[in-house]
Amino acid sequence: MTRDVAVLGAGMHPWGKWGRSFVEYGTVAARAALADAGLDWRDVPSVVGADTVRGGYPGYVAGATFAQALGWQGARVTSVYAACASGAQAIDTARAQILAGMTDVVLVVGADAAPKGFFAPAGGDRPDDPDWLRFRILGATNPAYFALYARRRMALHGDTAEDFAHVKVKNAAAGALNPNARYRTAVGAEEVAASAVVADPLRLLDICATSDGAAALVLSSLDYARRHGATDPVRIRAVSTVTPRYPRTVPDLPDIATDSAAAVEPAPETFRASIARTAYEEAGIGPEDLSLAEVYDLSTALELEWYEDLGLCAAGEGAKLLREGVTALGGRLPVNPSGGLASFGEAVPAQAIAQVCELTWQLRGQAGDRQVPGARVGITANQGLFGHGSSVIAVR
Repeated sequence: MTRDVAVLGAGMHPWGKWGRSFVEYGTVAARAALADAGLDWRDVPSVVGADTVRGGYPGYVAGATFAQALGWQGARVTSVYAACASGAQAIDTARAQILAGMTDVVLVVGADAAPKGFFAPAGGDRPDDPDWLRFRILGATNPAYFALYARRRMALHGDTAEDFAHVKVKNAAAGALNPNARYRTAVGAEEVAASAVVADPLRLLDICATSDGAAALVLSSLDYARRHGATDPVRIRAVSTVTPRYPRTVPDLPDIATDSAAAVEPAPETFRASIARTAYEEAGIGPEDLSLAEVYDLSTALELEWYEDLGLCAAGEGAKLLREGVTALGGRLPVNPSGGLASFGEAVPAQAIAQVCELTWQLRGQAGDRQVPGARVGITANQGLFGHGSSVIAVR
């Protein structure tokens, strides 16, 4: 029995800073996905919403929020929160409903209205919340976290600020071709180097912005897709939402400590590598089968880390892969042909869904000037706070 589910529709609200409700953005994306699938909203029996914790009370009941905005029609609703992995868990929840025979078709929606500047913790005193603790006790903002990873790569692998800058150059070139991207202007390495230092060694153009935006998918069983005329749809073949293993030898913020490896042999792979491996094993493929990848480039240095975590190259060879042009549009294995967060900015509950939208358009051959020729297999990857893994593999 196949465990594939079909992607019948994909839709987005363009990223930016629009100053309106996340509900409006999500509704636009949902309607676009429904139109792409050729379905009427009244024919959708289930909605899964990826939550935003910054959009006020409705953010905590995102499934019902979007069902109400589209018009009450009795659909089953589910709401999911997993930080940056919320969208992938929403996709996984929808897939589980379909494979369990609970429904034939599900609408998945994620949307956010992000604050100005870098993310800060939610208000109030929450000493049991490691995210709150790392801000209040360590003063470790997200850019500080990104900078620590950049410094680690420089120390271990010899990466340079110029290598990081060229990630931005690559992604900006792709984003300039994407009508849904917030930033659609190509930049040069000298512009990255001239931008303000935010957290040494990272500069302003090395770090993604916070954005408003939304993405939606219509998923269905393969039988339902065929009945509706989609004889060769893009299919989701694997979703990985794994958690870390003991001991943690490299802490990931917001954790402010790591399990000691003094008495326990370290795990054979990093947490992020386990995210990808689990997806590959479920899909029955390997990195050699990929046509493209969409990864969570919160910073330029973190994108290079993902190359290695996805098995595209050996540890420490991410910058080499970049310099050789392998991961650029026109290269052997483009990474972030959408433009990535460098071009979109971060809309937390929407981004993992947006990554699958990009895979869908690429595998359909509908990506326009950023099209990866002959794309057949794509993978997404990101990492949410509090140990949330996220990777989706789509095939055609």
